[in-house]
Amino acid sequence: MPGPSPGLRRALLGLWAALGLGILGISAVALEPFWADLQPRVALVERGGSLWLNCSTNCPRPERGGLETSLRRNGTQRGLRWLARQLVDIREPETQPVCFFRCARRTLQARGLIRTFQRPDRVELVPLPSWQPVGENFTLSCRVPGAGPRASLTLTLLRGGQELIRRSFVGEPPRARGAMLTATVLARREDHRVNFSCLAELDLRPHGLGLFANSSAPRQLRTFAMPPLSPSLIAPRVLEVDSERPVTCTLDGLFPAPEAGVYLSLGDQRLHPNVTLDGDSLVATATATANAEQEGTKQLMCVVTLGGESRETQENLTVYSFPAPLLTLSEPEAPEGKMVTISCWAGARALVTLEGIPAAVPGQPAELQLNVTKNDDKRGFFCDAALDVDGETLRKNQSSELRVLYAPRLDDLDCPRSWTWPEGPEQTLHCEARGNPEPSVHCARPEGGAVLALGLLGPVTRALAGTYRCTAVNGQGQAVKDVTLTVEYAPALDSVGCPEHITWLEGTEASLSCVAHGVPPPSVSCVRSGKEEVMEGPLRVAREHAGTYRCEAINARGSAAKNVAVTVEYGPSFEELGCPSNWTWVEGSGKLFSCEVDGKPEPRVECVGSEGVSEGIVLPLVSSNSGPRNSMTPGNLSPGIYLCNATNRHGSTVKTVVVSAESPPQMDESSCPSHQTWLEGAEATALACSARGRPSPRVRCSREGAARLERLQVSREDAGTYRCVATNAHGTDSRTVTVGVEYRPVVAELAASPPSVRPGGNFTLTCRAEAWPPAQISWRAPPGALNLGLSSNNSTLSVAGAMGSHGGEYECAATNAHGRHARRITVRVAGPWLWVAVGGAAGGAALLAAGAGLAFYVQSTACKKGEYNVQEAESSGEAVCLNGAGGTPGAEGGAETPGTAESPADGEVFAIQLTSS
Repeated sequence: MPGPSPGLRRALLGLWAALGLGILGISAVALEPFWADLQPRVALVERGGSLWLNCSTNCPRPERGGLETSLRRNGTQRGLRWLARQLVDIREPETQPVCFFRCARRTLQARGLIRTFQRPDRVELVPLPSWQPVGENFTLSCRVPGAGPRASLTLTLLRGGQELIRRSFVGEPPRARGAMLTATVLARREDHRVNFSCLAELDLRPHGLGLFANSSAPRQLRTFAMPPLSPSLIAPRVLEVDSERPVTCTLDGLFPAPEAGVYLSLGDQRLHPNVTLDGDSLVATATATANAEQEGTKQLMCVVTLGGESRETQENLTVYSFPAPLLTLSEPEAPEGKMVTISCWAGARALVTLEGIPAAVPGQPAELQLNVTKNDDKRGFFCDAALDVDGETLRKNQSSELRVLYAPRLDDLDCPRSWTWPEGPEQTLHCEARGNPEPSVHCARPEGGAVLALGLLGPVTRALAGTYRCTAVNGQGQAVKDVTLTVEYAPALDSVGCPEHITWLEGTEASLSCVAHGVPPPSVSCVRSGKEEVMEGPLRVAREHAGTYRCEAINARGSAAKNVAVTVEYGPSFEELGCPSNWTWVEGSGKLFSCEVDGKPEPRVECVGSEGVSEGIVLPLVSSNSGPRNSMTPGNLSPGIYLCNATNRHGSTVKTVVVSAESPPQMDESSCPSHQTWLEGAEATALACSARGRPSPRVRCSREGAARLERLQVSREDAGTYRCVATNAHGTDSRTVTVGVEYRPVVAELAASPPSVRPGGNFTLTCRAEAWPPAQISWRAPPGALNLGLSSNNSTLSVAGAMGSHGGEYECAATNAHGRHARRITVRVAGPWLWVAVGGAAGGAALLAAGAGLAFYVQSTACKKGEYNVQEAESSGEAVCLNGAGGTPGAEGGAETPGTAESPADGEVFAIQLTSS
């Protein structure tokens, strides 16, 4: 047996809860009223569904109880104070089951409410009309049978995805089921082939259930617009048997035009149109044909259908038969003088006219007889036929040509006796002969040779000119004629008749003539360039006749022009401007003597020395056309007198030329040294600079940067860079000169550092000298002064671990090529203190006298590393070298020579103090 359903479980759970409460409160039964309860009190069940109802009471000993309902039961479970029953196939929209118990002679009741709902499983949209006219209303109707309750139902009508109308049925009775929604809609063009549908929604979410929705099947609407006017039919009024004529049917304002149908017919014959669309316009075109059986009046009909409606147009069309006229000649080809009959006929109802002469009555032929001549050859005969059809006159015609046989004839019109053609363009030679059959024509020179290609396009050349005999031949005889061909061409000027270059000799008689070729013969004239006068007849040649002449030949076919250069030759002559009598040659310029000579052809010029150093030497010339003999190069030209000889084929001439030589300025190291040295204090002089050149150059020197001040003696400020420029008429030359100023040495500074020091401390003596060239520094120290150190340039003397033996006089001397200068500094030892002082010459002499036997010198060659040799100082009474320049002889133990030592002014003292520890 299957387990209880979830509804049953809930009912049993409620029952047991009620029993528990009853047991716990049994003592209070007498104190509380009894009741009956039904769960669920209100229920919403899907139609055809099932439900468990639990009926219970708090009566401790109910006599009996039950559940009253009209619904079908499927099972019942009981207890002392409860009853559970399953109701199935619930279909009533609304029922009220009653739970009752009999307790203490009273009836306890509990009434419930069961309502059913039905999903919108069927949503029906009433079918739409097959075609709906645009601009008219149609009805949309949606039915949802059985769905409910209706109060929870909402219906929506949709155009595609667009909502048209929406309606809910709130407030309807609970038992109401099913719904219907109707709307009136205006049909539009854009509704064509649009789907319409209905959406039904049953919203039971307020009752704890979901939203149930369903849609109808979409229904497509087809809209159309049909104009009230009938189609326009364009067709002929008449149609000939076995002919074709177009028929066109048009209608505007159709929608949708592609879905319109067209029916075209001629009588019982259906035509098959070709339909073309342009927006809302329809054009149907067909070809109408008819046979002999359809002759007579027929009805042409066009019907356009759309959306169940149609528009129709009818026209009458007459089918007729009208054969072409029959034109005959008794002899299409007849010899001259023959009688020929021409006749024309066009059926039983047509009236024919032959050569403007009508037949007597319709249906009869028209005839014409003719005695033919050569003038009738290729004569055309015309027959016209007329037929009346439905009030319209129709015409047809026919023509034919008569051929007359006769012998050839060469007329001047068709074969002229003379031809004149221009040379070059292609031409076609026509010599036509009349005759039938058509004659053949042949044209050739009488003496034989060239043959003219008649009727063919070809180039015209001069070789075609001449006389030809033309012969025309056919079966009836022949004809002969002589013709002349003239070829005209433009003038030509060649080198034989009109040479490009002509040479005349000054003083002779000459004339300018040019002969041109051309047909017709051209006229020739020559004009000098830049002038208008035409050269005619002989003339006496002068130089002004030389130049370019323009010769032009003219005839009817064109013109030709040519430039003729006339050269006038003459003997040589000198001009002072072109070949000067005096010439100055500048050395190093590379220039040559220019001696221009007037003459044609260009004379050969040679200048040869006539005396002195230049005798027999050829002077180089600019653009000289003579071969030099014993000539000079421009670098070694010799001045002197030269004879210049100019020669051409028309004579020679001589001119004397005096040549002189000059040169531009030149300076070098020997005449202007690039480095010069002055001594300070010497008399101020100019720089030693001179220059070579002709004429003699002028030399100026100036200091670069700041200008040099004028002073009597040389100063250090005169040192610097100078620029010397030499100038003459042929150019300049310059040199840069560096001036150095040397001066005697001066010890500018002698100082001690530090100012005080403890015994065993360090001190340093510094000596700075000013001199040029740089001075050599030397030191002289007191005897017994050990451990002395010198710097690499001897400018510093250092003592490490100072003792009493370091007391005494120290001398610094500066020496260069221009002299020597010294200064002294004295170190005194007083008890535990060490004093250092700088004294004058007297103080230095006293100290030297006190330590005369212990003085020593610092030699410039003794020590190179600046170290003091203690052993040498202790074992010998000589001076010890301290990497200095050494003392000068005669300075030992005594005073210096005047000017070699100096004392600080005003007794200036520098001291350091050594203190004991």
